[in-house]
Amino acid sequence: MPPPDPAPRPIDTLTLCGRPGDVALIERGASLDYAGLELAVAQLAGWVAGFGFAKGARVASWLPKTRAACLLPLAAPRAGLVHVPINPLLKRAQVAHILADSGASLVLTQTARAAALAPGDVPADCRVAEEAGEGEPLPPSYAAPDALAAILYTSGSTGRPKGVMLAHANLWLGAVSVAHYLGLTAADRVLGVLPLAFDYGQNQLFSTWSAGAAVAPLDYLTARDVVKAVDRVGATTLAGVPPLWVQLLEADWPVETAARLTRLTNSGGALGTRLVRALRERFPGADLYPMYGLTEAFRSTYLSPSLVDANPESIGQAIPFAEVMVVRPDGTRAAPGEAGELVHAGPLVAQGYWRDPARTAERFRPAPAWSACGGGGGVAVWSGDTVVEGADGLLRFVGRDDAMMKVSGNRVSPTEVEEAALAGGEAAEAMALGVPDDRTGQAIVLVLRGDPAGEGALRERLRRDLPGFMQPARIVWRDDLPRNANGKLDRVAVAAGVGET
Repeated sequence: MPPPDPAPRPIDTLTLCGRPGDVALIERGASLDYAGLELAVAQLAGWVAGFGFAKGARVASWLPKTRAACLLPLAAPRAGLVHVPINPLLKRAQVAHILADSGASLVLTQTARAAALAPGDVPADCRVAEEAGEGEPLPPSYAAPDALAAILYTSGSTGRPKGVMLAHANLWLGAVSVAHYLGLTAADRVLGVLPLAFDYGQNQLFSTWSAGAAVAPLDYLTARDVVKAVDRVGATTLAGVPPLWVQLLEADWPVETAARLTRLTNSGGALGTRLVRALRERFPGADLYPMYGLTEAFRSTYLSPSLVDANPESIGQAIPFAEVMVVRPDGTRAAPGEAGELVHAGPLVAQGYWRDPARTAERFRPAPAWSACGGGGGVAVWSGDTVVEGADGLLRFVGRDDAMMKVSGNRVSPTEVEEAALAGGEAAEAMALGVPDDRTGQAIVLVLRGDPAGEGALRERLRRDLPGFMQPARIVWRDDLPRNANGKLDRVAVAAGVGET
């Protein structure tokens, strides 16, 4: 396979990658070809530009997978603005934080969602639109590759979500890279089941359109909905996270429907031997692509399908346009078989965290001097994740240094759950922990110091204030919580006792 074209372009020109008559978007029973997609993006860009916002203003979307949600990531940058997608599963407190933190000038949502927002949730200078319009079509932009195109909010271990700044080049090259190593062609149909507010989910759109293929976004309630959609749209490609694969494997798949899928991609957690074998059995005609990534660098590694059966625990090697290194604490290169921090350099590295220079300086640091990017003064993302590189050059994930939880493919900040738990006064202290779970990857155990009599009110409040994937699967009450020598809650000691009743 020849190397992909490395020349980055404005992200909105992805609409020009397919042939005019070929289907580009299948949405709620209707479809757009590439000529229609280009016109729809141009008109939506004209509508957004009609608000008269200054160049670089932030435009948020809080939507399910509607046509507008699919087009705005291209339309906003075409209008010289920055798109801020908000996960539709989030509740009003998280939405309010993202709107305020991003300084959004506009949020495009729906009537019911807008009604759920309380006074003060929307900044005074932010307009709310409950329906997208059409304006005078705008031509493709000629933005600089390093111009800001999107801010994607991702949870961090220290509290509320932080915004990752992505340039046109980040998004364009990510799309080209994935389309290339997956071997997507114009004949493919990609079923987009992942949230568009995630980099993995949004790339379902971009990599598909980069290849001139068709994407069918899907909001689903049950695994059966996914099975039906694969058959309905003739999907060849499905992206998922481990908890989704568990649910899909429990569903009833007609043999002819399973045979439609020729490509399965996984990120958001390791598959492991059990899932690999189960997916091979259920979808024998599908190539399986395990991947590893982080929002700050989009995607770092993938494992070729030809290597999966012999290396089910591996996360593979660097994707095109990425330089991935294993680095010791002293900054030198780790030897094969030696654990070290995964460091990602190259043009997929984001521009840092929005309006947060302190956390940017912690995570985005100069690449090692011995690296290809380091010699040129390049910046790398220091992931905080520990990996080991084998003698064969394949990487294996060892662990995450921070306390982040991964629930149903969603990164969950323990601090955010803890703050929500303490907000009502039912408990005096709180600690949220992730424990292994076969269905969701991890489940949240909330350990509290306080009176268990308040649990009913606490759960009712958490159901109101937090999205479903942030709800604790179990609440453990304690009269006291262990502390370390600094007087802080001892996370290790608390975790060791969560099995006690």
